[in-house]
Amino acid sequence: MSAQEQVEKLALELRGTLDLDDLESKIYLSLLRTGPITASALAKDLNIDRARMYRTVDKLVDRNIISTTLSSPKLCIAIEPQKALKTALERKEEELRKIKLSGEAIIDKINNEISTNQTTNIPTLKIIQGRTNIYSDIGQLIENCTDVLYIATTLEDISKMYHSMIPEKIKTCEKNGGKVMLLVEVNDVEMLSFVKRFGATETRVCKLPSNGRITVQKDKHMIMSDSSQTNSNSENDFSLSTNAKDMINNIDSLCRMLWKSAKPIDTVGVKKKK
Repeated sequence: MSAQEQVEKLALELRGTLDLDDLESKIYLSLLRTGPITASALAKDLNIDRARMYRTVDKLVDRNIISTTLSSPKLCIAIEPQKALKTALERKEEELRKIKLSGEAIIDKINNEISTNQTTNIPTLKIIQGRTNIYSDIGQLIENCTDVLYIATTLEDISKMYHSMIPEKIKTCEKNGGKVMLLVEVNDVEMLSFVKRFGATETRVCKLPSNGRITVQKDKHMIMSDSSQTNSNSENDFSLSTNAKDMINNIDSLCRMLWKSAKPIDTVGVKKKK
């Protein structure tokens, strides 16, 4: 693997781990490589517009991923990876704590003040916006699955899902008797170990029909995104969610067809003996 390919692989994993977009991960890795440097010089090094660089640097400083000196001109310095990871974990834990507290209070109010009747047999369709919301719905679908569920998505999406609650939901699914079958396109055999870490019940590698994301359980539910999920801005990620059986079972049939033609992950890159 070339030095450039190693950097791209690191950037891919870094985006998911520290919740950075493509530019932010490049800036952080560049600062680790170069040491203290001005934002202007870094913009030139990465061939990025200076105004955009200044905005991104300010954003990373606010998130405690990098720091700047009091000198003139200012120098940008990357926070040590261990500290950056700790900061990211603390931020996520605080977000989860706030959601849990506010969510419990809201549910109590709803149960005490509003009489609800949500039972319906009418097929529904909704659009989910934001990667966090999409992953949350996918996690719930997996957690409640007691049968076979397919996920077909890109390597980049797997790297982001890995740092969500989805791997834990897969374990719950399996304890309940369900299976999560992962279909992924991998062009670099060096990334196979990373895919295995995701923890799907079974994983196969194949050429996917698009850069989108599919999560489907026959007769139950489907969450599907188009290629917009590759956008570095998580808020620009949109998914269609439906319980319409005709749509669900057509996509489920597609996944089953892809599964039959796909290669088990343990056989990818293995040369047959003559």
